Amino acid sequence: MNPVLHAVSSHVPSQHPVSLASSQGGRSHVDSRELLRGERELIIHHGDQEYRLRHTQNDKLILTK
Repeated sequence: MNPVLHAVSSHVPSQHPVSLASSQGGRSHVDSRELLRGERELIIHHGDQEYRLRHTQNDKLILTK
């Protein structure tokens, strides 16, 4: 089951799917810019849990529950 992705900012439409490209190893890859869509934070719903993916000022990604 795929997690539902929501941008924190309300001006980003949530109905636009994120494009995934398959690699040779069978894993899907996505560019973080496609996930964040210009925002600094993204909320990811996985089952009944909520996670936050943040892009920091030091250009790092942090995923927190």
